[in-house]
Amino acid sequence: MAAETAHFHRYNGCSRRRYVSGIRNHRRLLLLAAASSQPMDIHTSNSYKQLGMFSLRKKIEDSVNRAEMVGLTALEFEEARRIKQEEMIREYDLWDDLAKSSDVLIKLADSAKVVDALKDLTYKVEEAKLITELAEMDIINYALLKQAYTTSVDVSKFLNKYEMSKLLKGKYEFEGACIIIEAGSEGVRSEIWAEQLVGMYMKWAKKQGLKGRIVEKRCRSKAEGGIKSVIIEFEQKYAYGYFLGEKGTHRMITSHPESLSEVSSAAVDVVPLFLEETSELNIDEKDLKINYVPLCENGRGRRGSIVQIQHSPTGLTVHSSGERNQFSNTMKALNRLKAKLLVILNDQGVASITNINKDSVIDHWHQETRRYVFRPYKLVQDVKTGIQLADPNFVLSGNLDPFISAHINNRHVSELG
Repeated sequence: MAAETAHFHRYNGCSRRRYVSGIRNHRRLLLLAAASSQPMDIHTSNSYKQLGMFSLRKKIEDSVNRAEMVGLTALEFEEARRIKQEEMIREYDLWDDLAKSSDVLIKLADSAKVVDALKDLTYKVEEAKLITELAEMDIINYALLKQAYTTSVDVSKFLNKYEMSKLLKGKYEFEGACIIIEAGSEGVRSEIWAEQLVGMYMKWAKKQGLKGRIVEKRCRSKAEGGIKSVIIEFEQKYAYGYFLGEKGTHRMITSHPESLSEVSSAAVDVVPLFLEETSELNIDEKDLKINYVPLCENGRGRRGSIVQIQHSPTGLTVHSSGERNQFSNTMKALNRLKAKLLVILNDQGVASITNINKDSVIDHWHQETRRYVFRPYKLVQDVKTGIQLADPNFVLSGNLDPFISAHINNRHVSELG
C-alpha cells in the first residue's frame, strides 16, 4: 500500500500538461514508425478522400473534443476521490471495524480501476488525435485513419458507460442483475419470442463487456424451439441499474392483410443480484408456501425438481431449478424472494414487510414496457419513455443503448424531483 501511495503521489505531483505531453511524444514516435512501414496507396487514398474521409475525421474530432472536455475532468475527480480514500485508510485503524475496513478497501480498489481506465482513455484520445494529424499531412493511409475512428468509438463507448454509471445512484442499482423471462400464453409463438429476447439481452451485454450466465432454462421441446422461461445472471457491478428499465411486458405485433393482428408476449422481471453481502431481512416462515414440482429433465441429463416459494402476504412467487440439489434450489429461491422484497420495501418507503401494501405491488405482466411491430410497418416503441426506433431487427441485435440510457435518465430526473 505504501509503495502504491508513493507512486500515486509522484504521478500526482506532475502537472497535467507534462503528463499529456509525455503521452503525445510517445504515441507520435509509434505512429510515425507505423506510417513509414505502410506505403501510401495514392489511388486508394484519393478515393477515400472523395467518398468520406472528411466525415470520418469529423466524427473522430467530435469524439476527441468530448473526451478532452469530460475525460480529463473525470480523471481529476476520480484521482481526488482516490487520494481522499487513501487518507482515510492512513488515519483509520483497519482492525477496529473489519466490516467498515472491507468496505473502504473495496471502494479504494474500485477507484483505482476507474483511474486506470481514465488514464488509458487519455492515451487513446492522444492516439486518435495524432493519427488524424498525420492523415492531414498525407503520410499515412486510410487503414490508420480507420484505426483512429475505431479508437474514437471505443472512447465514446467508455464515456457513455462512465456517465451512465454516475447516474446510477438508486438503491441496489450498483448490484448485479438476475433477469427472469417468461413466455406468454400464446403458445409456441410466445416461446420463440421469449427466446429472441434472451438473444437481444445477451448481445447487448456482450457489447458492454458484461458476461451473462443462463442458470435456468425450461423448453417445450428441442424440435419446436422457443423457451417457456429462462433466468440469466449478470455478476457485474451496475448490471441491475442498466437492466432495471427492461422490467415489464414486451410484445411482438404482426398484422396480416386478411386477419387480425398476431401478438406474442413475454414478461421480463429484473431482480438485484447481490455481489457482496445481502441486506438482512427476516421473513416469517409461516408466510411461506414451498412446493417441490418434479422436473423430468433439467437440461443436464438428470431428474430433479423445481422449488417454488410463494410469499402469502405479498403474493410474490419465485422459483429455482438450476442448482445441484433441492436444498441449494431452496436457498437460491429464498435469496430471490429477499431481493424482490427489499426492492418493494424501498419503492414503497416502508421498513417492515408487514407494512407492504399488497395492492401496490406491481405485477410485471400488467406493466407494458415495449412494443415491437413487424407488420404492416416496422417500429419499436418504448412505452415508458416514448422513444421510438424504426427497425425491430436492429434492436433485437442488441442495440438497446437508446432505451437503457433513457430509462436511467428518467429515473435520475425523478430522484432529483
